[in-house]
Amino acid sequence: MVFPISYILFFTSLMLGIIISISSSSWFGIWVGLELNMMSFIPLITIKMNFYFSESALKYFLIQALGSTLFVTSSCMFMSFTQTSTFLLLIALLLKLGTAPFHFWFPHVMMGLTWPQAILLMTFQKIPLMIIISYLSIYPFLLQIISFSAIMSAMIGALGGLNTTQLRKIMAFSSINHMSWMLISISISDTFWILYFFFYSIISSVIMIFFNTFQTFTLSQLIKFNQTNIIHTLLIPLNLLSLGGLPPFAGFIPKWMLIQLLINNKMFIPLIFLLSSSLITLYFYLRISIFFFLLINPFMILSSKFNPPMQIYSTPFLFFNLFLILLPTMFLLL
Repeated sequence: MVFPISYILFFTSLMLGIIISISSSSWFGIWVGLELNMMSFIPLITIKMNFYFSESALKYFLIQALGSTLFVTSSCMFMSFTQTSTFLLLIALLLKLGTAPFHFWFPHVMMGLTWPQAILLMTFQKIPLMIIISYLSIYPFLLQIISFSAIMSAMIGALGGLNTTQLRKIMAFSSINHMSWMLISISISDTFWILYFFFYSIISSVIMIFFNTFQTFTLSQLIKFNQTNIIHTLLIPLNLLSLGGLPPFAGFIPKWMLIQLLINNKMFIPLIFLLSSSLITLYFYLRISIFFFLLINPFMILSSKFNPPMQIYSTPFLFFNLFLILLPTMFLLL
């Protein structure tokens, strides 16, 4: 696939904005990096203009502009009103991140994006915001707000994905749910969320790459091609179950480690909400996966066509999701 030069230019400036944000030593420098990141992402979702792309770009711009305005205002009065300004800074970051109770814009923006654009929104765009929130976690009174947002994100992300057949909306609510685990991990450790984010990004990206390859956006479209190749029929449900944190898949590793940290720190109330939301999310992942497992044709293995490019990049991801089974000693040492 040949990318236009504009894609490369805007993606480079997007990455530059992330680097500026996470390496800056002043609030103004962080704001400049976030603005560069936002103004680079908007052209990436409006290069191929239609009604849905333009609507998503407008919604994204308005929310990010509101968050940036709040960010600048609060940073200007940081020296005079430290507690109030840090509170407003956190609210601005949660709004730009799309966590509950400021999640309302995220599923709507996702519905107007292509899968590559959705990968950027769900992974790269979260990096600078999460790092800045981890900076603010040094203030004890903000940890309660972070925990409250995490609990709300867990339940809204779980319940929001139940009543929809749109894959992009399902992935959006899944992202909101996973943000709750990362926010809770920030309140315990400054660096553990990076491990969780790594697993989340890899598994989510693999799922959306497959959706993009076959241009599937609804459950009905997804089910139609499930008998074309045995590799695809296995990879998609296994990745979905791994994203839901079902043992013994790879997505269970960071959740299990975080559960142990929560128990050691006696944070039982957030743990109850996180586990309850995980059970609900597993339900709608199983709802998708069950069609693949029940409708498998016994002769599919013999009749499947070999697709070298697909096999090359799909096989490593299959092993990544199953390495807890392949390496049981690592499973026991955690």
